[in-house]
Amino acid sequence: MIIQRLNFIRDVCDNEEQRLLEEIHAEEERAQQGILTQRAHWTESIKKLSGIRNYLVDMLTKMDDINLIVSENKMEDRTEEAEGILDPQESEKLNFNTNCCQSPLLNRLWALSVLCCTTACEILTFDEKTMSPLLSLSDNNTLKFHPKKAKDYPDGAERFDHWPNCLAAESFQKGVHMWKVNVESCCAYKLGITYRSIARKGSGNDARLGFNPVSWVFSRYDKDFRFSHDSQHHLVELLKCPAQIGILVDMDTGELIFFDPFSCVILYSHKTTFSAPVSPVFAVADESISLEK
Repeated sequence: MIIQRLNFIRDVCDNEEQRLLEEIHAEEERAQQGILTQRAHWTESIKKLSGIRNYLVDMLTKMDDINLIVSENKMEDRTEEAEGILDPQESEKLNFNTNCCQSPLLNRLWALSVLCCTTACEILTFDEKTMSPLLSLSDNNTLKFHPKKAKDYPDGAERFDHWPNCLAAESFQKGVHMWKVNVESCCAYKLGITYRSIARKGSGNDARLGFNPVSWVFSRYDKDFRFSHDSQHHLVELLKCPAQIGILVDMDTGELIFFDPFSCVILYSHKTTFSAPVSPVFAVADESISLEK
């Protein structure tokens, strides 16, 4: 049975590899043909420009002033002709279309391979300087919510003062990173990533996770699960409430995946382009969450 399954997976991967290679080869041929067409165009353009230049130089050096004045319209016509020769000719078609090698199967196999590799998990720490006064930290890896202020923290510039948010101390700029959060005892949380430039003060959307362009979060409110970014909210239908949420981010490809570590099921995936390093971010509005060690 195991050998049959492995053989099936191998055959599927071989077929997908062949399909992708054919797509890439066809795109390379298209781009190469475009380059040849452009080369022919510019070769012809150089000949025309050379002819116009020789014509104008002859007029300027061999004609007297009276004939130059008479020939002014001809010179303007030839000059306008030269200006049009250098116009680009469908230059955008010369670019290699990277979408030709997109493969949902390959992306999912890659993600599942990473998800099943338990040694790939990051060891994170909560950044206490950013922790909301509504949160408290215990055992260095459990973040607990308090309806009233847990205690009076020093009000530094990095601290969230309204929303129950907290950043991780770590930031990621390149590569693949993955971490897990225990959420079994929490019915209201947000987990994801953000630029560290996110606002920290006040009740506005600029400091509210998922309501601004600098944060991407998976959230739960009772039995309602959503992915949110820049005030765009996407409902996530789940049959049961996960006890643990995994977050996978590939900074190089802009891939963000939320998954259930126990079943290796992808809950939601999002594709974007990161313009700055990101940090894991958390919000807790019920009970507590904890970082997997």
